[in-house]
Amino acid sequence: MPVEPPASVWDFPPVAVAGPGDVVAAGADLEPGTILAAYRRGLFPMPDSDGPLLWWSPVERGVIEVAGFNPSRSLRRARKPFEIRVNTAFDQVIRACADPRRPGSWIDEDIIAAYTRLHRMGWVHSVEAWRDGELAGGLYGVAIGGLFAGESMFHHQTDGSKAAVAGLVELLNDEYAADRVLDIQWVTSHLATLGAIPLPRDTYLDRLAKALPLPLPKAFGDTNPQ
Repeated sequence: MPVEPPASVWDFPPVAVAGPGDVVAAGADLEPGTILAAYRRGLFPMPDSDGPLLWWSPVERGVIEVAGFNPSRSLRRARKPFEIRVNTAFDQVIRACADPRRPGSWIDEDIIAAYTRLHRMGWVHSVEAWRDGELAGGLYGVAIGGLFAGESMFHHQTDGSKAAVAGLVELLNDEYAADRVLDIQWVTSHLATLGAIPLPRDTYLDRLAKALPLPLPKAFGDTNPQ
């Protein structure tokens, strides 16, 4: 069961009345209570190397619909050779996602420390694709009720990250699937091939409000952490 941390000392501005940009706030900290409060309001942190910590709520939020998910033939083929595991190699996964050699790498030591702490508290999880006893790819994200907010993914073998995403959808596809939210921040061309679609910010916030009271998927714990 996730451990609820002390409440944040910071107040975030209302996302519903935020301006037209994707950045809603700046500053605050990466304490567990602050991070969880942000996700519950539709925000997520991403550092700015030249300034303060930024809190984002994209005007067009990327999601993958869990209910009725229909993987393409190529995705089914990519998924098949891999075993999906949860939380067996979290440190390896977040370090692989943070590899500074990756284009656009933004996960610094502060982010690693903050999300590892939340992992130890039961809020952040890794979904891993294994093949022939080796970690082939994976992702990590925040699970709060019916929200799974994916943060980053990687692959060491071809199709490793695709298999992890497909495996995550399988883990979320239960009797609450229609109201679960699989948040992937922005729709990229790669994620679009996996079924990602954009939602207007207001629609995302409405969906989030319905998702948060749901029980966690069994893979991440079957009690409600709120």
